[in-house]
Amino acid sequence: MTEHKPVESWLTDMDGVLVHEERAIPGASEFISTLQESGKKFLVLTNNSIFTPRDLRARLLAGGIDVPEQAIWTSALATAQFLDDQRPGGTAYVIGEAGLTTALHEVGYVLTERAPDYVVLGETRTYSFEAITRAIRLIADGARFLATNPDPTGPSAEGPLPATGSVAALITRATGVAPYFVGKPNPLMMRSALNRIEAHSETSVMIGDRMDTDIISGLEAGLRSVLVLTGSTADHEVERFPYRPTRIVNSIADVVPLISALS
Repeated sequence: MTEHKPVESWLTDMDGVLVHEERAIPGASEFISTLQESGKKFLVLTNNSIFTPRDLRARLLAGGIDVPEQAIWTSALATAQFLDDQRPGGTAYVIGEAGLTTALHEVGYVLTERAPDYVVLGETRTYSFEAITRAIRLIADGARFLATNPDPTGPSAEGPLPATGSVAALITRATGVAPYFVGKPNPLMMRSALNRIEAHSETSVMIGDRMDTDIISGLEAGLRSVLVLTGSTADHEVERFPYRPTRIVNSIADVVPLISALS
C-alpha cells in the first residue's frame, strides 16, 4: 500500500467492522476518533436500509462510537440518490422501513400504489405477503424493479433472517424481472459515497469484513481495500476468491496506526 498515493479518505463498513449487533468491536471508537483528529474525510457505509443516519448514529453512540450523522451512508440514501439522478420527482411503491421511505421523501419522491415508476424493495423485519403480492402485480404491469441491496440474509440474536436479496428472488421468480441492486457490491455505492465527501478513489481505502461485498466493490471502484477478520469472511476463506484485498488485518484496532502511516 505504501507504493500508492497518500490516503486522504477512508470508507468503512459498519456491521462486522465497527460493531457486532450493537456492541462495539475493540478499536472501533479509537479508529473514528483518530480519523476525526487527523482531519481525514470518512464515511461509514451500510447495506442496511432499515434505519436513517440519525437512528444509526444513536445505535453506534450507544456502543461508545461517536460518528456524526452526516458521516453515515446507507444503501437507502444511495438508492434515493440514484432515483433522483435517473428520474427526478418520480413515484415509487416501497417495501421497507423509515430509512428508505425517509430517504425517498427527502429527494422529492411520491410514494404510491397507483402506477408507480418504480417498485423499490428494501429491508424490513416484517415482510408482508400482501405487500409482496402488490409489488409483483405492479412489476407485472410495467413498474421498474429496484432493490437496495442483494444480501440474502441479515443477522439477529436468534440466527439469520431473510433479507432483501431473498425477497427480491421471490419477486423475480414470480415476475421474471430481476431488480437493479444499488448497494454493495455494486461499485455505484462506492462512487456515490466518494462523491458525497468529494474524495478520489486513488487516495481512498475501503475497510470491510466481507470479500463478496465490501472488498469486491472497493476493488471495482478503484479503491485500496482492507479486510478485517471480525466479521463474515474468515482468513482461510480468502484464498477461495479470484481477487484479494490490499491488506488483511485481525480487526479495526490494527487499522488505527495505518491512518498516519499511509498519510
